[in-house]
Amino acid sequence: MKRAWLVALVLTACVDRPGFDLASVSLDTLGKTLPTGFLFGTATAAHQVEGGNVDDWTDFEMGTFPDGRPHVANGDQSGLADDSWNRFDEDLALMQALGVTAYRFSVEWSRVEPEEGVWNAQAMARYREWATKLRAAGIEPMVTLHHFSLPRWEAAKGGLERPEIADDLAAWARRVGTELGDVVDFWCPINEINVVAAEGWLVGAFPPAKTGDTATQAKVMANLLHAHAKMAKALREVDVVDANGDGHATLITTAHHVRIFQPATHSALDTAIAALTDDFVNEAIPRAFATGHIALTVPGTIDLQEDVPDLKGSIDVLGLNYYSRDIVRADLGSASLSTLTYRPGRPTSDQGWDLYPDGLYILLKRYGAYGWPIVITENGLSDREGTKRSLFLEQHLAALERAVGEGVDVRGYFHWSLLDNFEWADGFTPRFGLYQVDYANGRTRTPSPAVATFKRISQNLR
Repeated sequence: MKRAWLVALVLTACVDRPGFDLASVSLDTLGKTLPTGFLFGTATAAHQVEGGNVDDWTDFEMGTFPDGRPHVANGDQSGLADDSWNRFDEDLALMQALGVTAYRFSVEWSRVEPEEGVWNAQAMARYREWATKLRAAGIEPMVTLHHFSLPRWEAAKGGLERPEIADDLAAWARRVGTELGDVVDFWCPINEINVVAAEGWLVGAFPPAKTGDTATQAKVMANLLHAHAKMAKALREVDVVDANGDGHATLITTAHHVRIFQPATHSALDTAIAALTDDFVNEAIPRAFATGHIALTVPGTIDLQEDVPDLKGSIDVLGLNYYSRDIVRADLGSASLSTLTYRPGRPTSDQGWDLYPDGLYILLKRYGAYGWPIVITENGLSDREGTKRSLFLEQHLAALERAVGEGVDVRGYFHWSLLDNFEWADGFTPRFGLYQVDYANGRTRTPSPAVATFKRISQNLR
């Protein structure tokens, strides 16, 4: 714990630039030094793109906060979303046009098990068809098993707050692994453990919309770490077929949300709170995977210590979701002990997120020290006009490539997202898609300017 704290303290105080020139990136050579077999893909999540899902988010979208505000911006509801459930072949053609070699998607639990113990064989057959078509097209499928949404019946039992959620998720993983194991090797049991806990119990922007409940936030994180360990074990037991012939029948990753946290001032308090935030958000989960011990600590608020022996060795690859940087100003009256801000004058996404590709390099160097191979499971920005995405893609790939050149074992990059989609509490306003979706006119897909950039990089990787 002491070492992690000191590392975090140093990193939060790092300078804005780690000493290389992102302005000189050349599309002619970008990606050419990445390793053979590097996965270059895109990512989506079921509830955000499929349409027609009925789960705890469906109910949440129809609700309001006590002050009358809708749970989702503009009162948006996911509804038909991108209709990808019915338009997968069209989306597959878009992937092929991009030149992707991998696609990360999630299997929607509520669609396959709409009532407890009742299985929708047709839905599972559809997911199997997707994985089979992807593999036939030379696109490696990565399957996520929990990407924020829960079946209504699971939520009604208490959802992620119940320790028993670990057993339920393990049973879910075993079922999907049995059904898809001969066509899928790469699995992500749970997406962003830290985010789902913070948004649901600290911020209140996700179901069950609780705020400031840091004790339950920590317990949810622990429950999901227990679940990950059990899901990984179940997948390894039932997925024994090496679908792509690389010698690994089952590869387990996680999609861990990471950010750069830097203090707003040089004051001891800002520096200490930035370091504490960094440790809780960025380090606690990988440390649990490395040691088999969960240690979630915020002085005066959280002190949760649990041994989970099966956590150690439960991932083969560390997946990182990286988007932005936060400037941390201490606020001891807040449940999070801080207010997060941005440096003025910086380039930002439509959502005001600091576009900081240097941070990807910094974090890759940092997590490379754990010893796991790394995959970037998400990286992208909200850019409605499509004017910033090409540069964003180029500079983040350049940062990744530099880290690889300095010895970090990075095996893949998944851009978020293939399509504009339903962005949870922000509704349909943020536009993350390489392909723009016209929701007013038949959900047509149109290439953003970054499609050409993505294609150029994919060609360099061949």
